[in-house]
Amino acid sequence: MANYDLTPRIAPNLDRHLVFPLLEFLQERGLYPDELILKFKIELLNNTNMVDYAMDIHKSLYHTEDVPQDMVERRVEVVARLKALEEAAAPLITFLQNAKAVQELRADQHYNLQMLSERHQIGPEQIEALYQYAKFQFECGNYSGASDYLYQYRALCTDSERSLSALWGKLAAEILMQNWDLAHEELNQLKDIIDSKNFPTPLNQVQNRIWLMHWSLFIFFNHDNGRTQIIDLFNQDKYLNAIQTNAPHLLRYLATAFIVNKRRRPQFKDFIKVVQQEQHSFKDPITEFLACVYVKYDFDGAQKKMKECEEVILNDPFLGKRVVESNFSTVPLRDEFLENARLFIFETYCRIHQRIDMGVLAEKLNLNYEEAERWIVNLIRTSKLDAKIDSKTGTVIMEPTHPNVYEQLIDHTKALSGRTYKL
Repeated sequence: MANYDLTPRIAPNLDRHLVFPLLEFLQERGLYPDELILKFKIELLNNTNMVDYAMDIHKSLYHTEDVPQDMVERRVEVVARLKALEEAAAPLITFLQNAKAVQELRADQHYNLQMLSERHQIGPEQIEALYQYAKFQFECGNYSGASDYLYQYRALCTDSERSLSALWGKLAAEILMQNWDLAHEELNQLKDIIDSKNFPTPLNQVQNRIWLMHWSLFIFFNHDNGRTQIIDLFNQDKYLNAIQTNAPHLLRYLATAFIVNKRRRPQFKDFIKVVQQEQHSFKDPITEFLACVYVKYDFDGAQKKMKECEEVILNDPFLGKRVVESNFSTVPLRDEFLENARLFIFETYCRIHQRIDMGVLAEKLNLNYEEAERWIVNLIRTSKLDAKIDSKTGTVIMEPTHPNVYEQLIDHTKALSGRTYKL
């Protein structure tokens, strides 16, 4: 399963602090030797200020209580730098801790700067010190403090580039604290800025979209409505183009969202074309499962891929722990995926057959005969399937459906209008 691990592709598009949760998950799943994961962690920590954490990992890795001298010296430097930044930002931090004084702040940053200068003798130097202090707190692993200071900094900052950088930092802090609702708000705000901002080159804008999609995986697979929202974002033309151009591995997550989301079937047909187009640049069991069902009509191949899909989901850092709400109960994403995958196979198989042997169907669905019969009965009972079971012959008889000509005409007209708008 390590062959299907996307962490090496995803990590370069994340802040190094966001990579730690992925490594923790991989270590828990045992995909790689512990020694290798610990070495990766130390390498990541080299460019952060989380020196105490690095020391603990070093002790675990080499089974010793001694740590290298450079780590000890680095810790002294970090403490001294933190103290200096705290002193530089102290006047503004004292002001921000005064609730009455903070009420004087307005949405107009220029007014805030003038007011702070005239009434509290706080100038650009102290505001810049607040940013550096917040950034340093983040590098030390104090994500809560960093989030608070970055929020206050953005209320005072007049530099759009620095404000955007602070927003990225606040998003990372909220993700690491697992504040999914706040993180979702920051994500939407960041998306609006990226889509409306004039970047130096189109490539810069595409890169920002790719970063945003990678960071959003933490939110969408932990947020209550995430499996719908990921389709809303990733399936937009400009974001889907970015995926096809620079990050085809993200198709795994969009494909999973489509499979477990029955309400997005109209968009699903176009997505199958994308999967087919990108088979040369990226494929894994999940995208290959869709290709087997909807492109090749290879149901035996789809059945084999389902088992691999289950393993991929269990060992994916974003999909492995995801639990979805279904009829007021929580179910693992794996179970939701497999249930819908069986339905995809069955629906497609039924389109090309009028009478289906129950034994063959059970084999296609990877179920025994009794389980397959119960599964089909439930589908018929909940009106998802227009069919009946012939118990004597052990077959499922599909009721013929004749498409409404007027509905077909309306659908084609809508599709034509959409394609014209895209052109």
